[in-house]
Amino acid sequence: MLLQARYSATTFSKYMSTAPRLTIDLSALVHNWRFMKQKSGNAEAAAVVKADAYGLGIEPVVDALSKAGCKTFFTAMMEEAIRVRKISPDARVIVLNGVVAETTKTATEQSIIPVLSSIEQIAMWKEHGGGHPSVVHVDTGMNRLGLRMQEAEALSANPELLGSINPVMLMSHLACADEPNDPKNIQQLETFIQTAEQFPGLSTCFANSAGIMLGADYHFSTTRPGIALYGAEAVNNVPNPMKPVVTAEARILQIRRAEKGETIGYGAEQHLDRETKVAVCSGGYADGYHRSASGAGVTLRKDGSAGAMGAIAGHRVPVLGRVSMDLTTFDVTDVPQQVLDENQWLELFGNTIPVDDLARACGTIGYELLTSLGNRYHREYRGG
Repeated sequence: MLLQARYSATTFSKYMSTAPRLTIDLSALVHNWRFMKQKSGNAEAAAVVKADAYGLGIEPVVDALSKAGCKTFFTAMMEEAIRVRKISPDARVIVLNGVVAETTKTATEQSIIPVLSSIEQIAMWKEHGGGHPSVVHVDTGMNRLGLRMQEAEALSANPELLGSINPVMLMSHLACADEPNDPKNIQQLETFIQTAEQFPGLSTCFANSAGIMLGADYHFSTTRPGIALYGAEAVNNVPNPMKPVVTAEARILQIRRAEKGETIGYGAEQHLDRETKVAVCSGGYADGYHRSASGAGVTLRKDGSAGAMGAIAGHRVPVLGRVSMDLTTFDVTDVPQQVLDENQWLELFGNTIPVDDLARACGTIGYELLTSLGNRYHREYRGG
């Protein structure tokens, strides 16, 4: 069953047929959440839906996961939490970036739970939270958000202050879980266990997607899978067990022939070493297809390393020249003529080109690619 983009704020017409498209498999998303739920053992498996559900759309993602049984969602911003609340009125919604003065009223009125990461946020919630629940975030070694150990100890020793903020969960964040053998993981685990002992009765949340894969010692009361739900790699240098969720495609606008020795694109950086069949596709860095994916002409490629690959009917095709704002060119010389035509779709990433393969070609990670997807994509949701 194909659901047109009923969740999208933009209505696409026949006059916008050159826009790139995303096909989002909500059934694969649900499968991945259930897989992470099973991996979480006795812990509750939540879902991280920040950054517009990693670029795929909060509303359809939360709707599908809620129907699958997910009861807790993590966002980064209050605005995202409000969107989750509209889709899932009974869910537990937790805001990782906490509250500022302007958002405390919204949090209490909509039963949204802030993560308190500083003494200042704790004081603010004490004054304005009205006894509504909160989550206490402790820093176990990442040196990003979270109470330092001395601050956490002082809070645990102050029952009046602790009671005024009504904490329901203690959480921390792993810095190196995507590298399972990194000693930092054990160090952080030991610190979190020691800290949790000072807050008896609170549920505990420690593991992200990669942390879940570290094993039961890291699961505690609640896990919070994120990137794995969306089909990307959570752990480095191991086979990815997740189903691909999103396919990004660009429309082929023109297939043209270029002679040996000619150049392609801005800067004339790529010189052709053969007569080449070139597919010019609608989609570029304005759509989150990074300029660093270029086949030539960017700093990342000065060492001669290859650029990204696309795919047509399962045939992998390299990017030619620089990715530009609205257009990208691919070498389709070796694609059989019977599967090659103007106006057909070329896969930027999906089943043939995993999003993490594209990310590596860009010198980045799958997280950045997914959350950089532009708003010009026509989104189609399947299943779920």
